[in-house]
Amino acid sequence: MSTPLKLRAVDEDDLAVLGTCLQDALVPVHDMCFIGAERRFVMVANRFRWEGLKPAARRGEGPEAKTADEPEGAYERVHCGITIEHVARVQTRGFTPGSETDAGRLLEVLTILPEEGALTLVFAGGAAVRLEVERIEVFVEDVDEPWPTLWRPHHPFDEGPVDEGPVDEGVDRGGGTR
Repeated sequence: MSTPLKLRAVDEDDLAVLGTCLQDALVPVHDMCFIGAERRFVMVANRFRWEGLKPAARRGEGPEAKTADEPEGAYERVHCGITIEHVARVQTRGFTPGSETDAGRLLEVLTILPEEGALTLVFAGGAAVRLEVERIEVFVEDVDEPWPTLWRPHHPFDEGPVDEGPVDEGVDRGGGTR
């Protein structure tokens, strides 16, 4: 049995750790919610357990590196709750929360970028959620037992850099003026 992840971020260094733990997590669009009355943004992710890999497997080399024909259970995923506090406004890019078109869509987490007065959750394919926050306070907690998976996320070197430009105005979920 593995130890569940339970972390809190209150500064940029902490966010870097959380971003690493959440890299390649899969988030259903319908599992994201802004609770305006509580100034809280929550989501549930299907998180790849990078911390469970041996160093050689993290690099994809050596005897610990798994291939697709290895037995089930070499890697693990787990459901993980993410809570971001002190949120004043939420904007999205690349998808529309609540729409029928995006209801069953999965987003893949790349990182969390801190900005002055905001945090941006960056997803593969150009999608993003920008959260205007008073201060950094993010909680990440595994909420279930891990399950085995055959598939390890792959990051080819030839994909080029991620576009980390500003988030478009997109959908405003803050109830305030733009």
